[in-house]
Amino acid sequence: MKQSMYSPKLDKGKDNYHKTQLITIFLYLKDHVATASMVSAATGIAQKCVTRYKRDMELAGRLWEVRRDYCKHTGHKAWYLTTDPEFKMNDNQLNLF
Repeated sequence: MKQSMYSPKLDKGKDNYHKTQLITIFLYLKDHVATASMVSAATGIAQKCVTRYKRDMELAGRLWEVRRDYCKHTGHKAWYLTTDPEFKMNDNQLNLF
């Protein structure tokens, strides 16, 4: 497996392996705005896993979709993602009531 500069060193084990992948994706998206395919290519984590962690981080309110555009890696339309809180959209609809 390709070692990324975003991969923290944790003890090996099934639970830590998934935690390491999640942390790697989170840290990468904190510094970059990228699609799931671009994250996969940069970190060496399978795109299928990136998509699963994307959903988990979205539900936790830690990941945001910035824009929908053509992916630089695949050439297909995809969401550009980030975990940088500066990109968090203010949802004024919640303040209506």
